[in-house]
Amino acid sequence: MQELLLEEEKMEQESTGSGSSKISSLQWVFKVKNMAWEAYKSKPFSHWVLLFLSSLGMLVAFPASSLLSRVYFANGGTSKWIISWVAVAGWPIPALILFPMYLFHRTSPTPLSLQLFCSYVFLGFLSAADNLMYAYAYAYLPASTAALLASSSLAFSALFGFWIVNNKLNASVINAIVIITAAMTIIALDSDSDRYPYVSNSQYIWGFVWDILGSALHGLIFALSEWVFIKFLGRRSFHVVLEQQVMVSSCAFLFTTIGVIINKDFQGMTSEAKTFKGGVTAYNLVLIWSVITFQLGVLGATGILFLASTVMAGVLNAVRVPVTSIAAVILLNDPMSGFKILSLVITFWGFASYIYGTSTGSKLP
Repeated sequence: MQELLLEEEKMEQESTGSGSSKISSLQWVFKVKNMAWEAYKSKPFSHWVLLFLSSLGMLVAFPASSLLSRVYFANGGTSKWIISWVAVAGWPIPALILFPMYLFHRTSPTPLSLQLFCSYVFLGFLSAADNLMYAYAYAYLPASTAALLASSSLAFSALFGFWIVNNKLNASVINAIVIITAAMTIIALDSDSDRYPYVSNSQYIWGFVWDILGSALHGLIFALSEWVFIKFLGRRSFHVVLEQQVMVSSCAFLFTTIGVIINKDFQGMTSEAKTFKGGVTAYNLVLIWSVITFQLGVLGATGILFLASTVMAGVLNAVRVPVTSIAAVILLNDPMSGFKILSLVITFWGFASYIYGTSTGSKLP
């Protein structure tokens, strides 16, 4: 009899515990729903439209730009200078958005001191070098592999941000750096599975090296850009962010144009277009859309940083890696081995750890 009573009591406790678990889950869902609704009401409708368009720029334009770089090399393009030149040739696009802001929104240009000008020139030089490194990477690596390796820029951004602008480096961020490094190592050990037949072993290795170096330089540029804001600008309004983008991109365009002229690649574009698979029209379309998509991606990232936060930019950047890799497999028939899938999963895990570490103590908008 006593055993029966104990058993009934145990069943009641289990049912009560299960019920309370369901209630807590429902409470969490309602809480998230209410938070989302409050966040939506706190901003005008135009804010959410711009946020959606900016997110679309990061998740569509950036992957498209990466795929177009690979399409250029896979169909007969050979000039690394040309593909790095088109990455900055669209610098007038943000300028077309910036100048009307001066005219219609009663904003004035930021005073251009000598130190600020030199900072823009230096960042432009680094950006030109960074684009050239990535061009070499996409010349020798599949787009999915290049995108996975480029995700290491997050680890470099965290390290350089810690050294240059004293950003916090907690356990979650360190964990993310270690995880992403492990993912890159897995790709390196699996190099034979995705190397194109026409790419030599030394070219593949150099593509790997240039991608990692480009990612490191990208992280340095990100940290230095933040330092310029802190040191010389002191404010982060939308037109100030656009000013920096226009100035840095125009300087990078100037340096890259000099490189193209010295290398005589402008003269070679005519013959390259004639031998390009699909003809001159296809060649021109690849370059034109590369210009547009790259700048739209940069504008999207700029909008996310201004409208939301660096945490949300990190979230979208994390999503962009698998989007690029999967799109490359579907559209370009990129090889996708088990090791690369494992690396993709580990990379996403590293991004999640980084996002958690950077969002601790702060709120997403």
